[in-house]
Amino acid sequence: MDITKMFLETEKPLDNLVTDGGFCKIFRTIGCVGDSLASGEFETIDAEGKKSYHDLFEYSWGQYIARACGSKVYNFSRGGMTAKEYMESFAQAKDFWNPEKKAQAYIVALGVNDILNRNMELGTLDDIKEDYRDNAPTFAGYYGAIIQRYKEIEPDAKFFLMTMPKKGKEERDAKCDKHAALLYQMAELFSNTYILDLMKYAPLYDESFVENFFLNGHMNPCGYILTAQMTMSYIDYIIRHNMKDFAEVGLIGTPFKNIKPQ
Repeated sequence: MDITKMFLETEKPLDNLVTDGGFCKIFRTIGCVGDSLASGEFETIDAEGKKSYHDLFEYSWGQYIARACGSKVYNFSRGGMTAKEYMESFAQAKDFWNPEKKAQAYIVALGVNDILNRNMELGTLDDIKEDYRDNAPTFAGYYGAIIQRYKEIEPDAKFFLMTMPKKGKEERDAKCDKHAALLYQMAELFSNTYILDLMKYAPLYDESFVENFFLNGHMNPCGYILTAQMTMSYIDYIIRHNMKDFAEVGLIGTPFKNIKPQ
């Protein structure tokens, strides 16, 4: 076996699609913070043309990851969720800050409802203060607060911030570019934080993609499976290309520390 092939510098994040979790399996607990796409939401239309929305969490990409990896995955999500609502009321109401629900890794997939659907002010890193309670009321401030709050709960957790895939629509994709740029800045600001850049590396969510992987305005089961595979593959790629960063993942959430003598 030639293990050097696992570390090729020329490899791109989604060149090797894993279906069994790959090294994503090192995380025994994962929290998925997100909106409808993190909730396995299906959109149906009745005979009068009225739309209905149904969060079926067992179909969420997070639960597909759970079944592939054998890990405990929390759906810290709901259809229509925004970073603002998450911080102001939703997470508290749902007991998501409970230390008993702390995770070794958090995947944060928010922005569609904030930036694309509600035109919330994006903000900058200046909106993120030392105390998250002082953060500015912008997307950056609320999103940063989510990371800060979970870092309080589990200081050693790894964070994976997900960008929004492109659809080939200029105005929309321009907003996605700005959202992605902000997340990259956050990955520099916060320790143990990485980017899942679906905007850059995922397939274009064009008409052909939607025909195969969507049911009306949200994904179908195959779409959620594909998203799970892309997410696991991307995390597997990040781990393989940053092995030292993840050597102590097994100690996250335990009383044990690996403190080497100076």
